[in-house]
Amino acid sequence: MITVTKTPVYILGARDAVPDSPDAPAIIKNKTGVTPDRAAAMKNTIAYSILEKHNTSGDMSALKVKFDAMASHDITYVGIIQTARASGLERFPLPYVLTNCHNSLCAVGGTINEDDHMFGLSAAKKYGGIYVPAHQAVIHQYMREMQSGCGRMILGSDSHTRYGPLGTMAVGEGGPELVKQLLGRTYDIDMPGVVAVRLSGKPRPGVGPQDVALALIGAVFDDGCVKNKVLEFIGDGIASLSADYRLGIDVMTTETACLSSIWETDDVIREYYETHGRPDFYREMKPGGIALYDGLVDIDLSKVEPMIAMPFHPSNVYTIRELSESPDDILTAVEKDGQSRLGLAPGRFTLHDKIKGGKLYVQQCVIAGCAGGTFENICAAADILRGRSTGADELALSVYPSSQPVFLELVKSGAIADLMTCGASIRSAFCGPCFGAGDVPANNALSIRHATRNFPSREGSKPGEGQLASVALMDARSIAATARNGGALTSAADIDIAYSSPKYFFDSKVYENRCYNGSGNPQTELPLTLGPGIADWPPMPPLAEHLILRVASFITDPVTTTDELIPSGETSSFRSNPMRLAEFTLSRRDPGYVARAKAAAAPEKLRESGGDPLSDPALKAEFEMAQKIYSGLNITETGIGSVVYAVKPGDGSAREQAASCQKVLGTLANIAREYATKRYRSNLINWGMLPFILDEDAPFTEGDSIFIPDIRAAVESKRDEIPAYILGKCPVTLKLSGLTDDERQIILDGCLINYYRNA
Repeated sequence: MITVTKTPVYILGARDAVPDSPDAPAIIKNKTGVTPDRAAAMKNTIAYSILEKHNTSGDMSALKVKFDAMASHDITYVGIIQTARASGLERFPLPYVLTNCHNSLCAVGGTINEDDHMFGLSAAKKYGGIYVPAHQAVIHQYMREMQSGCGRMILGSDSHTRYGPLGTMAVGEGGPELVKQLLGRTYDIDMPGVVAVRLSGKPRPGVGPQDVALALIGAVFDDGCVKNKVLEFIGDGIASLSADYRLGIDVMTTETACLSSIWETDDVIREYYETHGRPDFYREMKPGGIALYDGLVDIDLSKVEPMIAMPFHPSNVYTIRELSESPDDILTAVEKDGQSRLGLAPGRFTLHDKIKGGKLYVQQCVIAGCAGGTFENICAAADILRGRSTGADELALSVYPSSQPVFLELVKSGAIADLMTCGASIRSAFCGPCFGAGDVPANNALSIRHATRNFPSREGSKPGEGQLASVALMDARSIAATARNGGALTSAADIDIAYSSPKYFFDSKVYENRCYNGSGNPQTELPLTLGPGIADWPPMPPLAEHLILRVASFITDPVTTTDELIPSGETSSFRSNPMRLAEFTLSRRDPGYVARAKAAAAPEKLRESGGDPLSDPALKAEFEMAQKIYSGLNITETGIGSVVYAVKPGDGSAREQAASCQKVLGTLANIAREYATKRYRSNLINWGMLPFILDEDAPFTEGDSIFIPDIRAAVESKRDEIPAYILGKCPVTLKLSGLTDDERQIILDGCLINYYRNA
């Protein structure tokens, strides 16, 4: 089904593969009559051509990228605009789309959510942006329909910013990276590796895009072979896939931990742009005749089976067939992993009780968002369920079309009527089921979803309060087949269905009549609408000469997700108030962190108010130990705060609050074996936090204090190795490598806001 080559590979004519080796030039010359030039072949990828067009540095090894458009949703855009505003924003210099698809339900926290929306509308008017009201479209569907273009680059403050099949390289990053673009700065990154994903064959009936995506994630995630690289989809198999199908695979590439994605384009994509009234945005895109990639993933589409990603990660994949044949063994392994991941006592997390008569039963079905809510997915589900019933028991099926234009066409095609008649509940465009704010299942329930993630609590449960539900990811087709069978897990490949595949027609009037488009037309004289829940960022001091940091959280899980660092769901209403949101930091993983971080930062707060930080007995004892190590240490030059240790933090969402919430609580650094994503490391840097690496087992634990002398001088002089001391224990060497000059200055200044103020 899938084979992975982790070493460089030449691809000839976007089809034939020749592994890079001393014999490769002769083999290629024999096949093509041309002796390959290695440097030229590296430039023949689609990704290289797009990055070269958008790079402003003049050096393709150290990119400084300017994007064509940007997008944010209502969990992130207030903080982004507030940060840019504090840094001197006057107008949006590029098309910037503000969608309202996360805090759409204005029923939590009083007027907070709708106040954010009014702020967004006022910002679009004042600075010249595009405002998409609640329930009109999820962020990525709107960008596909209205902002994509062959050869373009788009930056989004959401991790699933992916539009590769439309010829668009898109990147999901934390909000400060969007702030840089708003202020005329660049996205700075070393030239990423490019891995070819070669598709062959044709999917079998009942196999949908989520099945292909889950198979891909399962093949590459664990060993990190595509981490922070660009996936470039090529091969004859692409021609067998519709645009919706390609987009359904592509949006899930985020879960491989890759940086971005890009696909060959063809007449299918030409027709997509024609359908959406933007034919000029199409051009054919293919790699050069001899292209050199950093690796190769081969997928035979004809061998992909309907898949399921079991709790609690999209990479925890099995075929539905093997789960149905051996449920006991697989569920035992999933339960054991879940208990370990969540720190639960044996028996607290169970799936075995879902087996009845030898079949695994689910209690909830959801088809939603940028991954599941597309026209073709929902039409396929309607074909499977037409004339059937989901039953009048606990099983529930919810369907969320990805945009109002998609919804309108589903109504016209009759698919909505078929789904409603069978018992499905039809909702508006909303991302809630993907991040824990929509269709929260009952305690101990199992929900199957065509959505993007199934991390712990992404469905809205609160394990720390005894509420625990589970999500498994599946394709819309197998979800519909399962609903058709009363909740008994069913592969769509086992259902004999004639799929109707109606043609899609896009009606632009839906957006023209409701969305505000002031792009390029700022009305700078207009005020911003600031609700009472919107607060400015607190002051953040520059990096001190020395640091004493108490370990406020010590996490030894193999991976720590963004949702564990700052929970999604119910906390989203407080995203526009930094201090209120910070109260939820690590609440699902380490509930004591906030109190410990505040206690560690208390002497610094005392200093800010004119008091003596050494009046704190604990700090005084730590400072006296540090003085014995570093003669002449002065408390006025020593920063006081906390540090978080995690083995591999930052898997998942791009939202910058995972870092900013730590910073406003006085956490000044993270220490990790590695960072799960570039975007989380970037978020730390942009909030002035030190992203330390520790290669060895940590010689400290929660409550210990770490003294880091001359840290400011170390950052200024670009030292990679930083001597530090576990007070009362031993020395340790921390690493701080790979920082650009701008990143070092941001850390020295204390955060991105200060960096721009000081510029």
